[in-house]
Amino acid sequence: MDERKHAAHICLTLPAIYVTMAVEWMERAEKNKMTKYEVLKKYFGYDSFREGQEMLVDALLSGQDVLGIMPTGAGKSLCYQIPALLLPGITLVVSPLISLMKDQVSTLNQAGIHAAFLNSSLSAAQYRKALGFAMEGRYKIIYVAPERLLTPEFLCAVQSMEISMISVDEAHCISQWGQDFRPSYLKITEFVEQLPARPVIGAFTATATKEVRDDIEALLSLRDPVRLVTGFDRKNLKFTVQQPKDKFAAVESFLAEHEADCGIIYCLTRKNVEEVCEKLEQKGYSVTRYHAGLSDLERKENQEDFIYDRKQIMVATNAFGMGIDKSNVRYVIHYNMPKNMESYYQEAGRAGRDGLPAECILLYAGQDVITNQFFIENMAQESEDPETTALIRQREEERLKKMTFYCFTHECLRDYILRYFGEYGSNYCGNCSNCLSEFETVDVTAAAKAILGCVRECRQRYGTTVILDTLHGANTAKIRQYRMDENSHYGELAKEPVYWLRQILNELQVREYLYVTADTYSIVRLLPKAAELLDEDGTMLMKMAKEEKRIPKAAKEKTKTKTSAAAKDLSNEEAAVFEKLRALRMELAKEHKVPPYIIFSDKTLIQMAMEKPSNKEEMLAVSGVGESKFEKYGEPFLACLAER
Repeated sequence: MDERKHAAHICLTLPAIYVTMAVEWMERAEKNKMTKYEVLKKYFGYDSFREGQEMLVDALLSGQDVLGIMPTGAGKSLCYQIPALLLPGITLVVSPLISLMKDQVSTLNQAGIHAAFLNSSLSAAQYRKALGFAMEGRYKIIYVAPERLLTPEFLCAVQSMEISMISVDEAHCISQWGQDFRPSYLKITEFVEQLPARPVIGAFTATATKEVRDDIEALLSLRDPVRLVTGFDRKNLKFTVQQPKDKFAAVESFLAEHEADCGIIYCLTRKNVEEVCEKLEQKGYSVTRYHAGLSDLERKENQEDFIYDRKQIMVATNAFGMGIDKSNVRYVIHYNMPKNMESYYQEAGRAGRDGLPAECILLYAGQDVITNQFFIENMAQESEDPETTALIRQREEERLKKMTFYCFTHECLRDYILRYFGEYGSNYCGNCSNCLSEFETVDVTAAAKAILGCVRECRQRYGTTVILDTLHGANTAKIRQYRMDENSHYGELAKEPVYWLRQILNELQVREYLYVTADTYSIVRLLPKAAELLDEDGTMLMKMAKEEKRIPKAAKEKTKTKTSAAAKDLSNEEAAVFEKLRALRMELAKEHKVPPYIIFSDKTLIQMAMEKPSNKEEMLAVSGVGESKFEKYGEPFLACLAER
């Protein structure tokens, strides 16, 4: 009741404020007219737009709705931030996460742009103060949670504001087909309908299949939008899939070569997070953790430790990260396989947002499929409608299958990802583990026939372990209990390594000769196509990785490096300057209480280290150095570069 009274009071006092605000703005705008290029340079420090940005900026400035599908790190935010500064009124940015809002607002304020957020992290007094400032026209950009849109106080306040544009960030959240569906996003259209005049609407996301894109357009009621899909390819990311016997040992081996770098390790379960984090702490790594089982305060503190570079490594579930704009993440390791390609690509895309080289490593094990299947079943059961339950389960199981095939394929990993999102690139990218591995084509017809024959003879009743143990001639209690030692294929492939047989079994799934059921027992079953090999004179050729020559353990010692992988192409002298600039950035970040990457990105520091600007003019020519940032930080960096 108090909220409604307050809202009513605000409504009575706003018309005069609105008129004054509008007049003042028009006067200021006339005096200080800027072009989109001037705004780009002055506030963001860039001389030119990236692919697709200018097209969306122009569309929004002309009053056209837009739908922008751009990969993580492609600069989606600029597409609405620049129009926001040039349009006469206020821009509302609907954002799903408090952490994302804080990060964006902090970045804008550092660039000299007045912005604010309105969400549940503010006290009642702070919220009303911020809302009052918004109504006085102090902010050009306001970030707001979708749950806040239809509250009486906010609805009343916006009636008096000139809302020129609404930007919907992480727009895939509006679709039930998206991996992060948020029912609160469905309130956006209702909110727009209650405004005095419909503003221009921009919708932006990094991962959206055609199904999701169609949903976004329909559910946001976009009017003949300008559509842009710049492509999903992130050329700076190196994709790797490994199937190590010891996942933690594989992680430790990688980290030993990346001591100076920040990274994220994603795990499927809270238990995995705790175990990996504890082991890394024991090994002396700078690490923290994030999952839904921690208190709000601990999650907040741990996230800030990572964002502010107080901790180098974040071990987390998928609860961490959507909208995290930390530009200097040099690697993302998936300790377990995610449940779908959308989630994987979005999480992997948190690496290398600055455009510099970064690594995305997925560590696969068969247990990952079982764990994900468990999550799918539990998620489906949350629906009371049996028809909906069946639809959800079918959809998610199909996605899981495609994710699993990504881990099996010997083709280009980048090409596999792009095809999943409806793009077609080259079959060779030169920057994934498959393209960088040596393969040979092997005739595996005999082994494939043995696997299929064993499955058929046991009447498709058992799982992969029993089938492989039978073919290998194992003498286990289970083999004897199921009488699989009487199977005519028992011991037929005893001389072949089990890992090799498992690769062939995986390939048989990819080629749809057989499938493994997604139930509790994961039974191997034949598909109609199996007859081509079993009953006809078919052959099966398969790409297999060439065996690496075994290197003595002493010779395999990895050289530890204290230099960031971002600086790997710099000369020794330039790398030393880069590290000095990084140290200065950390000092200034602590002094100004902001994340280091908000001051300058690694990419900007690398350019400084290479070009060594000696005055203001030369410093402003460095990409990422705008006028506001130079005023705040330029002199200390010039002094650092002048040191010999």
